[in-house]
Order: sequence, then C-alpha cells, then structure tokens
Amino acid sequence: MHKGFILLNCDLGSEEYILEELKRMQDINNAYLTFGAYDVIAEIQTEGQEGFEKVIATVRKLSRVVSTMTLNVIVPE
Repeated sequence: MHKGFILLNCDLGSEEYILEELKRMQDINNAYLTFGAYDVIAEIQTEGQEGFEKVIATVRKLSRVVSTMTLNVIVPE
C-alpha cells in the first residue's frame, strides 16, 4: 500500500470545485479546504508507486489547479 498527500493551489474561487472533483476520484481517501499556503489538501492511497504517480498526474491536470506539492508517506517495514 502506498500513501501520500497532495497540496494544491487553485485559481481564486475554484477551491470548492476542485474539492468536489477530488472527492469523486477512487484513490482519494479524504480532501479538505485549507487556509494558508495551500488551498486544498488530499490524501491518496494506492496499491503501489505506479498507481500513486498516475493519481498525481490526474490531479495535476484538473482544470483550475495552479500548482501542487506531493508528500510521500514513509511506512516503516
């Protein structure tokens, strides 16, 4: 299992639209509006790294997403 977070900056006023789009995606566990340096944060969980990268690529292509930062969670073995 691969887990991580993606932090998004959106066009002004598009935060709720982006949030709803993220919540429709299968591998997004949770998504929240935030105040501060980023507008939205989403939790991603996939079976492996390849699936994780595909989700990130899909999120980055969403209309009105300006920039992203990805945080990979390190799971001790």
